[in-house]
Amino acid sequence: MAAAGPLAGTVEVRPAEDESRTGARFTVGENETVLPGHYPGFPIFPGVCLVECAHLGALATAPGDAKDAELAAVESTRFTGPVFPGDRVEIAMGWKRTTAGEWQCRAKLTTDRGDAATVRLRYRARTTRTETAA
Repeated sequence: MAAAGPLAGTVEVRPAEDESRTGARFTVGENETVLPGHYPGFPIFPGVCLVECAHLGALATAPGDAKDAELAAVESTRFTGPVFPGDRVEIAMGWKRTTAGEWQCRAKLTTDRGDAATVRLRYRARTTRTETAA
């Protein structure tokens, strides 16, 4: 199973340890459309794209009733190492239910060189137009 998004490549799901510990991976292709402008002559995969990889991985591996949830917030991000064309980004995700009944996904993204980013995402039950209008 793979999740598709605005990235040229796809996020591939890794076998889960259990429902609360999931994983995915993404290989940064030379054809990613964000690379030519970020930065000319020295391409680096943008941090916002790492957040997108974590989000797509989370959507593809969400536990239980989080499977139909929507992104409520990007709670935190920390970029700790560069990601270059050709790098395979491993995404380790930990899931927990919050006291508000939402889901929190903590993702750690790494490459062969080490840590690349940590991202914390919060998901809530999907709302419909009828629910939001009431």
